[in-house]
Amino acid sequence: MILFWAAISLGFLGSFHCVGMCGPIALALPIGQLNSVQRFFSVLLYNFGRMFTYAIFGLIFGALGKSFALFGYQQALSITLGILILLGLFLPKKIISKWSITSSIYTFFNKLKTKLSSLFSKEGKKTLFLIGILNGLLPCGLVYMAVAGAIATSDILKGSIFMAVFGLGTFPVMIALPYFGNRINLTFRNKIRKVVPVFLGVMAVLLIVRGLNLGIPYLSPQHNFTKSEIPTCHTVAGNKICWGSNHQ
Repeated sequence: MILFWAAISLGFLGSFHCVGMCGPIALALPIGQLNSVQRFFSVLLYNFGRMFTYAIFGLIFGALGKSFALFGYQQALSITLGILILLGLFLPKKIISKWSITSSIYTFFNKLKTKLSSLFSKEGKKTLFLIGILNGLLPCGLVYMAVAGAIATSDILKGSIFMAVFGLGTFPVMIALPYFGNRINLTFRNKIRKVVPVFLGVMAVLLIVRGLNLGIPYLSPQHNFTKSEIPTCHTVAGNKICWGSNHQ
């Protein structure tokens, strides 16, 4: 439950931080000819597109986390993710900037941006939803942090819900942006930017504490699951025999 509160808080605070990147997209949505009610539901549809992409990310990375959990590495994974987030916060930007993306990924993002740009000349519900889906695929550091949380859930469904809740947390700002975008000034955004790293640090510490297996309900629950608990079963003379777990 704590992780899900972290997801919606990260989404809400991060939405102020991401106004600079996603703001131009939200402000350029092809909804200028619509009345106020139609505009609201159109903006909502666009944001549901983003949330859909995030939920798919959650499915994929939740499954990845589950694969680690099945082999008894859930605690180690949670601690590792927390440490990586802290490194991302404290390492100098000069070092992080050296980790450049490969040419194939760069080509993919270029094609994605080209496709996204072509949609702004079209209208319709499908177009708005698709713009949201593609927007969700654009590189974003806060989304990557949310993905770390989805992995830490070690569950496909929970991972998907985690990312969907993260997307839901961005709704208030992203829905208001087309209406009040000009009122969110640079000074206010800079104040929010100072809060986001603090919150990410708290989230990283929560992941580390969660992986320490301290037996604290909800925060660091006790896990006794180990690799030896994965059952191996064979059928002998019509009887199913399992070992490596409590099943006999």
